[in-house]
Amino acid sequence: MNILDTIGTPIGSYAPDFELPGIDERVHHLSRYLENFCSVCVISIWDKCIYVENYLDRLKSIQTEFFPRGFTLIGLNSDNFNSGEDMDSGLKFENMKIFAQRRELNFPYLWDTTQDVTRTFGITSTPTAFLIDQSGILRYKGQIDDHPQDPSATGVDYLRNAIACLLAGQEIQPAQTQQLGTPLVWRK
Repeated sequence: MNILDTIGTPIGSYAPDFELPGIDERVHHLSRYLENFCSVCVISIWDKCIYVENYLDRLKSIQTEFFPRGFTLIGLNSDNFNSGEDMDSGLKFENMKIFAQRRELNFPYLWDTTQDVTRTFGITSTPTAFLIDQSGILRYKGQIDDHPQDPSATGVDYLRNAIACLLAGQEIQPAQTQQLGTPLVWRK
């Protein structure tokens, strides 16, 4: 695995705008989402990550619950796939489309081909959530909840609580949790 320093966007700073291709064959810009939504959550996703697999139903539930209130998730794939079949970029993108269709994602799924956006956000593992307010300010980053292996367990739902607080105009506590999950593979 190639380890690379990330820049990282601190809480209270502007989130990096991006221009990235989506599986819908369109180019997506964070600034355009912020024109249409009160809040956006960029979440690092990799279709071969067991943690992502464990969280997909929870993420789709969050999207369904908060979308009517002006919120959207945006899945961001930036992992440098390292198996032989994944070295072809066209095949990688097709695999992302198949994954999204098979798992019935109800939110956009984008590809950070250069890993520049990933580095700027400070993503080091999948999944990691980055909750952004309508002004483009990062308000929460970290874990989705504290029970990644068991969706039915009781515990702290960090992301769901952060979204609810943001939409209600309340302070988000905690504003940051440690990134856990599958470490990203960086390009050399």
